[in-house]
Amino acid sequence: MHESPTPPVSPLERFFSGLNEYIFHGRLGVADVQLVDYLSDLLLRFVRTDALVRVRKRTGQPVAEVVQMMMEAERRVGLAKRDVHRHIGDVTLFWTGMFPESLQRQAPVQTVDGFINYYRQGKRAYAIAAEIEADESRPAGELLQRLSEQFEMCAYGLREVRREWEEHSGGEGNLLLS
Repeated sequence: MHESPTPPVSPLERFFSGLNEYIFHGRLGVADVQLVDYLSDLLLRFVRTDALVRVRKRTGQPVAEVVQMMMEAERRVGLAKRDVHRHIGDVTLFWTGMFPESLQRQAPVQTVDGFINYYRQGKRAYAIAAEIEADESRPAGELLQRLSEQFEMCAYGLREVRREWEEHSGGEGNLLLS
């Protein structure tokens, strides 16, 4: 049987993987390799800002606000619904972990997202996604359930990842270019 070769690992992928392993395994004592790998992949995916708005309305228009994503998720069924709920979990975890200060500046007059609790919605979205059966190409329901249950710890760990990154880059978050 012929196995396909594993794709080469990029320097950015090695960076996020190493930094996440250092923070989660080394400093926080999190032994869940699958969870830490998922968080590394999350950071790698969201390096491309267009990945943050991958949910689209029927018209093709991107959906940027979590409240709009929640409405889109309710319009979908099966794997499409699961994927949108997983994305809501990912987006809320990314923002609460990496850029919590930006959420504090969201005023309800600027965005409807100013009315929601990102922690609560992220936990809820991962829990819903975990309940919908998926194929092997998607994260297992058990992993999404752990993300829901450990949402706060994951967000805290991502804040520590950011702090470590900034500390070693002169406070500019530019570790990769130094």
